[in-house]
Amino acid sequence: MSILTLNTVRTLQVEVWSDIACPWCYIGKRRFAAALADFPHREHVEVTWKAYELSPHTPVGPGRPEMAALSALKGIPVDRVRQMFAQVTAVAAGEGLAYDFDRALAVNTFAAHRLVHLARTTGGARLAERTLEALFSAHFEHGADLGDDETLVQVVSGAGVDPDAARAALASDAGADAVRADEDEARALGVTGVPFFVVDRRVAVSGAQPADVFTQLLEAGWREANPLQTLATADPDAAACVDDSCAT
Repeated sequence: MSILTLNTVRTLQVEVWSDIACPWCYIGKRRFAAALADFPHREHVEVTWKAYELSPHTPVGPGRPEMAALSALKGIPVDRVRQMFAQVTAVAAGEGLAYDFDRALAVNTFAAHRLVHLARTTGGARLAERTLEALFSAHFEHGADLGDDETLVQVVSGAGVDPDAARAALASDAGADAVRADEDEARALGVTGVPFFVVDRRVAVSGAQPADVFTQLLEAGWREANPLQTLATADPDAAACVDDSCAT
């Protein structure tokens, strides 16, 4: 009798492209987290958050009111923008997020993305994820001006990043190449909107999908990475039940 040896379990590599100024990215992050928490193989999943700028031409420096900025960018009345934000605010509330667009400020997010890379370099994936979470919350829930360097330092240090290291990074170009590399990868993959979730560069889904869709994404990736193998036995005709019958 010969029995095949099962392969060693292979860790899933999940990459997520998102922008700190994207309200659906924060919602998608929460929904993905819910799916991952219930995924039976979650200890074999590694998540890397990648940078993406929806509005890279936003001026660097202090932010300005989000509603006014979007109204000017899209050429639509502020009241219409307020209605749009009310809809996404209601969706966010369903995920436990308290969006406050009356306080939110439009900023260039390049520096904030650089600090997420700093967090990953100094503290690994978990610190990077906490840093991204803190930046999302500061932007959408607390009206923090992420265009101000010292505000950025305060936000990321609250997540565990060394404040002196953050200040030094912001005073240099640290992390800039890493952010650009993320964005180059996104273009190579054909990413045109965020959030964008990719498992092992094989299976992908775009948007703030419901948690059950992210569960399907993880399951599909798992099947690809760890296919089920049938054990070989000496008797291929061994008795087995078929469908609704079980004859002897």
